[in-house]
Amino acid sequence: MSARRNGPSIRTRTPAELRRTRRPRAHSCWDHLYAAPLWPLHGANLGTLARTCDAVGACLTVPRFPWVPEALARGNTLRQPLCTHWTGDPLGWLAKQRGRGARIVGVELADEAVRLADLPPAREPTVMVLGHEQTGIPPEALDLLDACVEIPMIGTGASLNVAVAGSLALYKLAGLL
Repeated sequence: MSARRNGPSIRTRTPAELRRTRRPRAHSCWDHLYAAPLWPLHGANLGTLARTCDAVGACLTVPRFPWVPEALARGNTLRQPLCTHWTGDPLGWLAKQRGRGARIVGVELADEAVRLADLPPAREPTVMVLGHEQTGIPPEALDLLDACVEIPMIGTGASLNVAVAGSLALYKLAGLL
């Protein structure tokens, strides 16, 4: 015998209903929230971050590595243009963003890091910096950060995959968590 629910039944929204509640077209540049995986190792992580950027309304800034365009094309399952900024000089780009008044937040294990749960939503232009999958954010880039965010872990691993960590931090910065 199966249990019956006494409360209201759950109804999922149709794709047409979802489309009506979202922005009518892709943005050209939100210029408010950026995901910046500036030292990527794996293309799959860039594809996942591209999808998250679309979901939260963020732009993506990536380095001009030869394999990056293909990784983004493969990962963009929405087949809509993504607001992508390119840089051949990650440190120079970060300094420029800082100079224009953007807050630079690194996802990194650091003594001064704020726990993800305590990270406030972005209320000003904000760049979320992600480092290399194995070595993190380079020391010379750490000096350009205004803050670090740490994602607490209970298990035995030292860190999360860059795409997962970046997606969690983007949702938090976007005010959607």
